[in-house]
Amino acid sequence: MTTNAGMLTPADLTKLVKDGEIDTVIVAFTDMQGRLVGKRVSARLFLEDIASHGAECCNYLLAVDVDMNTVDGYASAGWERGYGDMVMQPDMSTLRRAAWLPSSALVMADMQWLDHAPVSHSPREILRQQIARLHKMGLVPFVGTELEFIVFDETYRGAWAKGYRELRPNTDYNVDYDLLASTRVEPLLRDIRNMMDASGLYCEGVKGECNFGQQEIAFRYDEALATCDNHSIYKHAAKAIADDHGKAITFMAKYNEREGNSCHIHISLRNEAGDAVFADKSDERGMSKMFKHFLAGQIAAMREMSLFFAPNINSYKRYVDGSFAPTAVAWGVDNRTCSLRIVGQGHAMRVEQRVPGGDVNQYLAVAALIAAGIHGIENELELEPITEGNAYGSDNPRVPSTLREAAELFSQSALAREAFGNDVVDHYLNNARVELKAFDAAITDWERIRGFERL
Repeated sequence: MTTNAGMLTPADLTKLVKDGEIDTVIVAFTDMQGRLVGKRVSARLFLEDIASHGAECCNYLLAVDVDMNTVDGYASAGWERGYGDMVMQPDMSTLRRAAWLPSSALVMADMQWLDHAPVSHSPREILRQQIARLHKMGLVPFVGTELEFIVFDETYRGAWAKGYRELRPNTDYNVDYDLLASTRVEPLLRDIRNMMDASGLYCEGVKGECNFGQQEIAFRYDEALATCDNHSIYKHAAKAIADDHGKAITFMAKYNEREGNSCHIHISLRNEAGDAVFADKSDERGMSKMFKHFLAGQIAAMREMSLFFAPNINSYKRYVDGSFAPTAVAWGVDNRTCSLRIVGQGHAMRVEQRVPGGDVNQYLAVAALIAAGIHGIENELELEPITEGNAYGSDNPRVPSTLREAAELFSQSALAREAFGNDVVDHYLNNARVELKAFDAAITDWERIRGFERL
């Protein structure tokens, strides 16, 4: 993990608590929906007990829907099992200041059962298992995530009261790379950037995007687990900071009919000595055989792994031809019409996976990328020909267009079951079924507008 300002050692925390600078520690983990959840605890209690022994929480936190409703169908939790406890075991290497909050620190936790066995369906544990598989091959994954959001001149509570209708975006036109209209939201963006730097992240910068009010703040790549931890902290903190500014931001994949919010994920591998393994100067495109096998694995597994790239009903609304969101399972060199875009050279040579949206659970998506890559490497899969030109018009297989299609492909995936285990696959399939059942029962504004009078 990169050591940045804002990261703390236990000794640092002990001194800050003694000096009265920190009085609260947040013990947190990321749930199935990609949300940061956990407990705020006394800093003194954290040092005396929780740092070593962990803190308990209800196991329903990894078995609920987005509204925190208890739902049936999970083997790990339910009324018949009494909804017992899990343990949030702090990973002290992640301890940091929570600079957006007064006198607070934060630590990410690994989820364990009371006997300290790992909770296999916890997103962080799913990623840990795939990283461990790579480590056995002498490889280390490096990842960067690019998360887009839309800023509204509205508070979160005001937006809720309006049913999220008629919200005013912070800009009135396309602000891609804009330096004028985006300036009006710079006080918010600057606070997010600086507070994340003060919380142990490494902010690279910010740029406007295509939709009205849309922005992207980029952070330096790191080892896969560190990047995914930072992603959760940033996404959570950005909402809290926006709320302090009287603004609301959304990361949903497709807020309106214009461009959606993407979360492009960049991944590369190095060996244990830190050498690049994706690059080969003797190849016409600078790609090593390992990289080609890794990429072939992404092509082979993309459709059946889509549930981990696009976990919600709304995720699939983003896949529209000509929208910079991918629709074809294809790879290309610096080609933004492809779902897999090859960029960089040497240590920087990597693949950008463009399927995930801003609503992605990054731990699951990166785990799927690694599992697919291992599949390609171990089986020495041959890479299909490059797609040049407009991939939207190609005859390549298509990215699944609905959550129902993606869930069906995931359920039938021998690769997913081998990589993650039946318990994990079945757990997330149940989550998809819960969402589909809820959506199928809902009556939308679209239906009322079309059918109230005219049908």
